[in-house]
Amino acid sequence: MPDFLRPVATTTLADKWGLVQRHEFDLKRRNGEWQRQIRETYDRGDGAAVLLCDVAAAAVILIRQFRYPAFYRGEPPYLIEACAGKLEGDDPETCARKEAEEETGYRVGKLTKAYDCFMSPGSVTERLTLYVGIVEGLISAGGGLANEGEDIEVIKLPFATALGMIETGEIADAKTILLLQYAELKGVFR
Repeated sequence: MPDFLRPVATTTLADKWGLVQRHEFDLKRRNGEWQRQIRETYDRGDGAAVLLCDVAAAAVILIRQFRYPAFYRGEPPYLIEACAGKLEGDDPETCARKEAEEETGYRVGKLTKAYDCFMSPGSVTERLTLYVGIVEGLISAGGGLANEGEDIEVIKLPFATALGMIETGEIADAKTILLLQYAELKGVFR
């Protein structure tokens, strides 16, 4: 146990879609004083995401799907995103390739790791591994797995258009924004 944290109690609040727990602990502040804190965490496992790039067409393949939390907030509920999924026992690269095929129908060739990151570390435990993948070809219609509640629309956009959609707010998903900006910084389409 680290010398800056003293666990007091952990209580499970829910364990259906993900594990929601309430944690009570004492945290040693920088000035040496101890402070009692309470936090809740949401754990649904780690994941991987991949921005699919068709370099010859200077285009990216993204998906659009219903996201209940956006709907709940009163925001547009169909978000445009890079394909992603939970690891579920796979390593991140295997997961990224599998999700690309299930969700978009595209097979991925070269896969470049961009980042490992937390998307909302104040309460969500998930760590994502983000990739940029070069597509080799279309092998199915995609659309996701109906038995997992997926009803995914596949979207192919010019890379420049996708970048512009960040500015307009049409792309508001953090992992997708990070990956599009990474592709721009690394010159994937140059």
